[in-house]
Amino acid sequence: MPPTPSEEEAFLALEQTIERLADIRCSCYKPDYIRRRILSRMRVTRQESFCQYHDFLRTHPAEIDDLKNALTINVTSFYRDPEVFRVLENEVIPDLLSRKRRIHLWCAGCSSGEEAYSLAMILYDLLLLYPDASGLIYASDIDEEILVRAKTGIYEEKSLENLTSSQIRRHFTRLENGRFEVQPHLKSLVRFRKHDLMTDAPVARFLDMITCRNVTIYFTESQKNDLTHVFHAALGSEGFYVTGKTEYLGREVEKLFSPLHLGEKIYRKK
Repeated sequence: MPPTPSEEEAFLALEQTIERLADIRCSCYKPDYIRRRILSRMRVTRQESFCQYHDFLRTHPAEIDDLKNALTINVTSFYRDPEVFRVLENEVIPDLLSRKRRIHLWCAGCSSGEEAYSLAMILYDLLLLYPDASGLIYASDIDEEILVRAKTGIYEEKSLENLTSSQIRRHFTRLENGRFEVQPHLKSLVRFRKHDLMTDAPVARFLDMITCRNVTIYFTESQKNDLTHVFHAALGSEGFYVTGKTEYLGREVEKLFSPLHLGEKIYRKK
């Protein structure tokens, strides 16, 4: 009978299986974060050890999707951190539209689509003031299931709590079940696609703005720096990079950007 693996050996073997079955590179995330998410799924599935959960994962295909959803947490809302969107609406996007005939924005790690559609609301309204300009928003996430929800564009009333009654009236249709659906004029401004920030090439080149908010807090320092280099290369001259309010640029990469609004974590490419 082979010796029983230690807890650490069992955890490492489990990570390898997760990378193979769920197509998620565990090594790019903070170890404590991966461990917490796995322990959470172990409690739900009533598995008492990493070895038991490993066997459960290999014999229950549905658990692969449940674990993947747990590892790629999707927490978002319309106009999350409203002050950030006020700066984008009053300064950043008008600056871009005043300089360019067509602008391209990338909402990276878009989750269920609220942030991408929030940007679309701003873009749509501003394009009315710049009739010769146009724009497009690329919205990407690693989670295919959440992207289906994003493309559908149907949301509970609670997720709209940061929007004004005017925004809701002009950009949403209230459904019979009390939910709200994004209207076609916003959907036409957004292109959703599956994308892995760890391994895939940027969705486009010479982008004018990239938002990647509340995503890299789960990454290792090395992975955050690598991703910042990728974003810097994907942005065009004087493009903007927007991070989450609790995120920061590491010392290795902070020289790549100048702070435009440091409190709102909005940077301009040097």
